Amino acid sequence: MKFRAMFQPIEIGNMTVKNRFVVPPMGNNFANTDGTMSEQSAAYYAARAKGGFGLITIEATVVHPDAKGGPRKPCLYDDTTIESFRKVIDACHAYGAKVSIQLQNAGPEGNAKNAGAPIKAASSIQACCGRDIPETLTTGEIYELIEGYGAAAERALKAGADAVEVHMAHGYLVNSFISPRTNKRVDEFGGCFENRMRFSRLIIENIRERVGDQLAILVRINSADEVLGGNDVHDSAAIAAYLEDCGIDALHVSRAVHIRDEFMWAPTAIHGGFSADLVSEIKRAVTIPVITVGRFTEPQYAELLVREGRADLVAFGRQSLADPELPNKALKERLEDMIPCIACLQGCVPSMYQGKPLCCLTNPFLGHESAGMEKAKTSKRVMVVGGGVSGLCAAFVAAERGHDVTLYEAGETLGGNMRLAAFPPGKGDITNMVRAYIHRCEKDGVRIVMNQEVTLEQIQKENPDAVIVATGAKPLVLPIEGIDQPEILSGSDVLDGRCAPGKKVLVVGGGMVGCEIAALLGEQEHEVDVIELRDEIGADVIKEHKIYLMKDFEQYQIGQITGAKVSRFYKDGVAYETADGGMQEVRGYDSVVLAMGYKNYNPFADGLKALGKEVYVIGDAGKARRALDATKEAYEAAMKL
Repeated sequence: MKFRAMFQPIEIGNMTVKNRFVVPPMGNNFANTDGTMSEQSAAYYAARAKGGFGLITIEATVVHPDAKGGPRKPCLYDDTTIESFRKVIDACHAYGAKVSIQLQNAGPEGNAKNAGAPIKAASSIQACCGRDIPETLTTGEIYELIEGYGAAAERALKAGADAVEVHMAHGYLVNSFISPRTNKRVDEFGGCFENRMRFSRLIIENIRERVGDQLAILVRINSADEVLGGNDVHDSAAIAAYLEDCGIDALHVSRAVHIRDEFMWAPTAIHGGFSADLVSEIKRAVTIPVITVGRFTEPQYAELLVREGRADLVAFGRQSLADPELPNKALKERLEDMIPCIACLQGCVPSMYQGKPLCCLTNPFLGHESAGMEKAKTSKRVMVVGGGVSGLCAAFVAAERGHDVTLYEAGETLGGNMRLAAFPPGKGDITNMVRAYIHRCEKDGVRIVMNQEVTLEQIQKENPDAVIVATGAKPLVLPIEGIDQPEILSGSDVLDGRCAPGKKVLVVGGGMVGCEIAALLGEQEHEVDVIELRDEIGADVIKEHKIYLMKDFEQYQIGQITGAKVSRFYKDGVAYETADGGMQEVRGYDSVVLAMGYKNYNPFADGLKALGKEVYVIGDAGKARRALDATKEAYEAAMKL
């Protein structure tokens, strides 16, 4: 596909953006604790500007001193941080990108501990269980807050920004006024639509009065709040039209409040552009440019939306984390080189909430932009043992640093257990990651040897300078009576199509792997039950993924047996001990599938140390864990060579 529409320039206020690719605001925890932007902040944003994105949006920037939602949030509530923002903006301008700064007061979604003051909102309604209850703002305080937005915009202008984006979405302060679900006020800021929008209007007017047309003013809104009593898309269309009348230059349309964050950062099961129809409804209500966002990865659908006039710009959030070079690759028709976001939610969102620097499963370079890719002082002969994602990742990073790399895989297919993870419903995008890693190894000149079981003797004979052990993990088989019967099926074999279970299936193990196997079998019209030691099915599944996984359980009527310690396997079922010490059996199944987890596999143990080699054991070969740990350790090992 030719990406003609995506590379057309567009006017937003007095700002000309060179193309339609946008980096949206994403909390990254690269800022310093004093609210200034760091060298890593500048390097991170510059990498995306260099990669071809036309509009870069600096993450939610605090506009009031008592509204800091996290320890490493950038701040623009006094002049001391202006110069640090200028360095970030200049770095992006050097590559022709325009820069917008998102202005935010977290309001009810904030944190009193981080803010050093009570959080406040339109009304004293808790954002969710366990969060601080906000204080209701007085009328006088509201007018003071309005001034804060305007003052922050002035500082953005002094720092050289091209635009500001006022955050009015996701349940934050301004959104708490807009939504009738969270605005229960009875002064001039509550009640009817006009009153609930008054705070928004006065903020925009204050900013415009201070900066004139020197800055474009963008606003981020929800296409729908996705909660009962909140705004739906029809309300949001009216909100969009109202904001245009207030004089804003563009809209950035997101979706949902935080208690429905499966719509804010959709998991793997959700297709790219899933909010497009809602955005199209809002686009019809305005004449100003509209930015759409929502799990966009590859740019084909984005091109269609812009061609059809259903959106004007497209924000590639997590995809810009996975591959900052996406626009350049699209322009040069090199999309096979793209490293994809697989919406795993392992590194980005958890790190943001934990106050840790952002990281990414598919892109281990994220967070290290300021360090760069230093070439090795001495080129070494490196042997990588294992062709899963950790081995592949270590191989291409080492090769890109100038080492001579050979990768050995014992089987006939690369990708390891990560490849198998792509088989359950909604997980197909994982294949994109595996293929991208293989392609990158091929381009970087890594020699790949298949069907080769490496031995210590072979390592000794080839005498490499360094060995990276990435042999992965094998299914965990506990010493339980009957578990070794040939009729007991391996979950890995089921996923890989090496065996076909009968009609009625018992899956033993209700962690992520077992649950996903059950969902796959349910989709294939098997009758499935899952038995699990813990009191909860899918206890290790990330919340956003679990929402859709449990929908599969409901749709396919998958049975659940929890708090059950399996004590014996039969060909047609198991015996198990209950929490109260009782014994029960479930029998009558056509097949029993084993999915009790994985155990690290390192056939070399301490043997390599005896050879006196530079050795790194990475990923599941050291300990069976998340894929995020595997690629992180692969990067670290390759950078040490």
